[in-house]
Amino acid sequence: MSNLSIKDVPEAWAEALRQRAARNHRSLQGELMAIVEQAVRQEAPTHAADPANTGAPRVVGLDQHGWPIVRQGWKTVEQVVAELQARYPQPIHSGPSSIDLIREDRDSR
Repeated sequence: MSNLSIKDVPEAWAEALRQRAARNHRSLQGELMAIVEQAVRQEAPTHAADPANTGAPRVVGLDQHGWPIVRQGWKTVEQVVAELQARYPQPIHSGPSSIDLIREDRDSR
């Protein structure tokens, strides 16, 4: 059998898992195994074919600090482009160029 290890779990999450394990009359190890087993048994739906994808926020992972990465749904590249073009129909020509800003930042170090 393999061993898995999760490091840098926020204390609040660990305590919530301990409480969940107690409610289910399991050890923490047993509760984690039940969660992993449930995740493995579930079939991973694709985004496009998932009719249950309502756009509701859901945690899809954790960043390097242990904070949840939340996905609010998904859009195609074409949808994002169309929304941005509707929101900003004309390009902005005033102001400094991005190249000048990057050079200024680089040279200030």
